[in-house]
Amino acid sequence: MKAENTTRIQFDSLSVNEAYARGAAAAFLARYDPTVPQLADLKTAVSEAVTNCIVHAYPDRVGPITMTVSVYPGRVVRIVIADKGVGIPDIPRAMEPLFTTGNPEERSGLGFAVMQSFMDKVSVRSAPGRGTRVTLTKRLEEKPST
Repeated sequence: MKAENTTRIQFDSLSVNEAYARGAAAAFLARYDPTVPQLADLKTAVSEAVTNCIVHAYPDRVGPITMTVSVYPGRVVRIVIADKGVGIPDIPRAMEPLFTTGNPEERSGLGFAVMQSFMDKVSVRSAPGRGTRVTLTKRLEEKPST
């Protein structure tokens, strides 16, 4: 299926850019008039995916993060967050709640669980040493007519 509209941005894996990514996704999707809860869900999932890149993909350096936001027929939103970092050697394990490769005193290990709770579908592709690609999918419900 071909996207009706797409945007792509790239930014450095700096913690200050997490808010930028969240805001950019929300600004792009605003024209589709999502409900406030739908927009909050999307922003939260983007925040978690970008934070995972910042914390885990590039633990000792700054690297590029690419975010692509696409809207498909039927108001289906697909957001892809990709990095070229260390990769995930065991995706099923990484997606388990409470699992973290970060400092357990600072990280809860709930990033993927949070993404899954707010999105219709979350898929992860990764290769050690080559990076990770997280795809977040959510269908925006039609607003009721007034």
